[in-house]
Order: sequence, then structure tokens, then C-alpha cells
Amino acid sequence: MLTPLIGMTLEQLRDVAAGVGLRPFAAGQMARWLYLKRAVSIDQMTDLPLTARQKLKENFTVGREEPLARVVSVDGTVKYLFAGAGSRDVETVMIPDADRATLCVSSQAGCRMNCSFCMTGRQGFHGQLPAARIINQVLSVTESEKLTNIVFMGMGEPMDNLPEVLKAIEILTAPWGLAWSPKRITVSSIGKISELRTLIETTKVHVAVSLHSPFSDERLRLMPVEKAYPAADVIAMLCGYDWAHQRRLSFEYIMWGGLNDDRRHADALARMLRGLHCRVNLIRFHAIPDSPLRTSDEARMTAFRDRLNELGITATIRASRGEDIMAACGLLAGSRAETKPNPTEK
Repeated sequence: MLTPLIGMTLEQLRDVAAGVGLRPFAAGQMARWLYLKRAVSIDQMTDLPLTARQKLKENFTVGREEPLARVVSVDGTVKYLFAGAGSRDVETVMIPDADRATLCVSSQAGCRMNCSFCMTGRQGFHGQLPAARIINQVLSVTESEKLTNIVFMGMGEPMDNLPEVLKAIEILTAPWGLAWSPKRITVSSIGKISELRTLIETTKVHVAVSLHSPFSDERLRLMPVEKAYPAADVIAMLCGYDWAHQRRLSFEYIMWGGLNDDRRHADALARMLRGLHCRVNLIRFHAIPDSPLRTSDEARMTAFRDRLNELGITATIRASRGEDIMAACGLLAGSRAETKPNPTEK
């Protein structure tokens, strides 16, 4: 099987270059073809000697893979299906919003976290996505060159695949890669403490933490990871870093009617986050099959937001996008049956 070149760092490309008799500077040439010029074949790398290109093709391929399917929501949100890992494909969502185009990428096929409200978690874990397949999502969507932001909020827990996620972030932000500002990237996590600390200390990307309840027993029923990574411990760790400059810390809070959307929860959440420079994103719950959970109504979400703001915690209600194509928060499942091919599109 040929090894993909996309997903490789400059150091790895230097090793590839040496293996086909090229000098180290050829790694930079390959990186330009892969990440700047968006090459889809080694033959396009015309500033490499023909003999070197022939040798490269014996063991390597660029690694670009077209989406398996594409479907468009009534609100303009686009959901893509890409080859994933194991027996599960993965989904990627492009969200247009005025002059912004945000791509929500997946880092795993399925997920090990088993959150009770998430369709991805219900699929079980099927495998890690290598950096090549993470970067391919960015390079191979139709809107690739118009993207303004990337969020690691698709299928999977990014901290559960940290080495490949860090490689992808390096490629996205390095001068020899896509040269994005880290301020254009947000990584979401349930709060695996050691891995999250590594992300914070080795990158400058924004961080989002899935919280969903200020009460440990309640969060445990929703998110089994509360047992291993209590929210209180995660927040204590986050307090050791500067969030007032350069980067943003946010907490994701899905709201369920009659469960976590009253004044008692708002007040407890404000106490938990007091003194931490952060914001809270309030998210509508999107119903999933066989779940007793129901979403909060607009009035309760608004009252909850206003109470948090009154107590000094910046809170906003996130607009729901792509629900009609199962592309909204918590609905990604990597199923070809619900993402239909569109042969007129890339």
C-alpha cells in the first residue's frame, strides 16, 4: 500500500526526500506542492527531477481523496462524507456565515467517550484518523480555498488522537504548510487533562471544553468521562494558563429542558467558572433516536444566558445549523445512508 504524503511534517518530508536521493531542500518543494499548490499527483511536482518522481511513486502517493458524498442543507450548511477508519466513514461539515466559512473536521471514526446525547458516541470506536485523512478533509472540500476557520468538533475526541491532531495543527499553521494563524483554529475536548495540557502548551489554538452540567453526578450520567476527568479538575488545570490574551477558552453547554436549564444550574455554573477568563456557548439539543432528552425552549435558553451574563460570565446562544441534513451538533454518525452522493459536485 502506498503511503500518503499529505499529513507529513517538513521533517518527515526530509526523510522521504533523502530516501529517493534528494537533498533536504526538496522537502520544502514537496510541501509547497502538497499544501500551497494543492497537488493531487506526484507527477505535478515538476521542480523535482523526473527520476526522483518515479522513485517517489514506487512507495508514495499524494493521498488526496475525494469526498464519498456531499449534501446541502436549506440553510447552506454542507455535509461531506469521507473515507474514515475501520468500518466507519467520517463526516465533515462546512458552515457558511456571512464572510466566514467554518469547517468542522473529524479526528476519529466513531468515539470512545460514549456521551449519552451524541450520535457519534453511539457508533462506538472504529479507529484513529491519521493526519493525512484529517488534512484531506481541509484540502478536498469544494470550499477549501474559501475557508476562514477550522474547528475540531466533528466525529471523535481530539485528545484521544492527540499525536495526529498535533501533526495536523502543525501543517495548518506552519509557514511551510497552510500558514494559518492558530487563532483560526479551535479544538474541542471532553477534558482529558494530560493531553489537553499538552495541546495548550505546544500550540496557540483556541480551546473549547464540553461541560454540559456544573454538577458532577449529573454530568457523570451524561458523560461517563466525568469519572476519570471531573470537570472541577479540568477547570482547576485550565486556571493555570493565561486566557485573556492571544487565545480563547470556551465551554460548550448543551441545554436540555427540565434537566440543566434552570436558575440553579446557571448560578452553579457561574460559581464554577468565576475568575476564569472564558465564554459559555449555549447549544440547542438536537433529538436523537431513543433518547428521553429534550431541548430547552427559547425562553429558558435566553433566561439562562441572561443570568450568566448578569453574574459576569459571557454567554451566547449558538445558532443551530444543518439539522435537516443531520449535520448539527451531536448528530454526526458517518453513515452513507443519510448522506447522498451529488455527482454534479466535487
